[in-house]
Amino acid sequence: MNRFGMTLAGLSLALAAYAAAPAQAAYPNHPIRIIVPFTAGGVVDQTARIIGEKLSRKYGQPAIVDNKAGAAGAIGTEQAAVAPPDGYTLLCVSPGYTILPSLTKSAKWNPVTDFRSVYGLGEIPNVIVVPRSLGVGNINELIAMAKSRQDHPLTLASPGVGTSVHLAGVLLAQQAHIPLNHVPYRGQPDAVRDLVAGRVDLMPLSVSLAKAHIESGALRGLAVTTSYRSSQLPDVPRLDQAAGLPDYQASTWFGFVTQAKVPEAIVRQLSDDIAEILKMPDVKQQFATLAMELTPRDHAEFDRFVAQDFEKWKQVIEQGRLQIE
Repeated sequence: MNRFGMTLAGLSLALAAYAAAPAQAAYPNHPIRIIVPFTAGGVVDQTARIIGEKLSRKYGQPAIVDNKAGAAGAIGTEQAAVAPPDGYTLLCVSPGYTILPSLTKSAKWNPVTDFRSVYGLGEIPNVIVVPRSLGVGNINELIAMAKSRQDHPLTLASPGVGTSVHLAGVLLAQQAHIPLNHVPYRGQPDAVRDLVAGRVDLMPLSVSLAKAHIESGALRGLAVTTSYRSSQLPDVPRLDQAAGLPDYQASTWFGFVTQAKVPEAIVRQLSDDIAEILKMPDVKQQFATLAMELTPRDHAEFDRFVAQDFEKWKQVIEQGRLQIE
């Protein structure tokens, strides 16, 4: 057999071997891990479980929620950052994901370069609330009162330094040019208790927690902090419009990201599949019970949102000199 004949024979054998080889397994072919960087039971955890249960059914593979709490979310986030880039590890994220890297040196990730977005789900708006005893009826009256009290600033309650609630108040102070004296608590319940009692003056509180207190008359809702009105409090105006602060926006948002080098095809598949899940009536109802407004963002849109949010809070933190150890 001449060289040409041997080449053809070799090629035939190679083609036969290729045809006999099993096709590469489609994604996913084993369980998906969803890291929640907080304890079980919170909104981030519930969000991950709602989507994870539907992914499990769709893929025929378990989507296992793995709670890795600690360091305000840093422990779980850092584990996700170094996960294999195969699409089998997702991270359920909320505002701390874009805030902590600018706030504390112990946060070792960059949300723009160490991760890529999969899908943005929705937001829980905050509402600026004050005790009835403060005697203000709208956001402009609050701002006017704050400006008149330069020597004795109004007090801003929050569940802790660097939380999204705290930074929503700092953003208001910076954009409205008002002094606010921050009073951090160890959690929301203590802060709300003192707010209702009139021992502190204002707080950007999630609508899910604020609604009952507003309806009972204990607190007055002055403005929501998102670019849309809340379906839970439709009569409360938007802060950006009511106060004439067009660049103001702050909310508690939720979504999924994965390791930066996960292939584009897998990210697109996950993004498309979660988009379909979010359209399911039972899923919409479950998120409604969490007071979440659905704001769907595909992987590219959520990437842009994350980059903008990261830069916004970086500037707020630097201007306020808020970095902590």
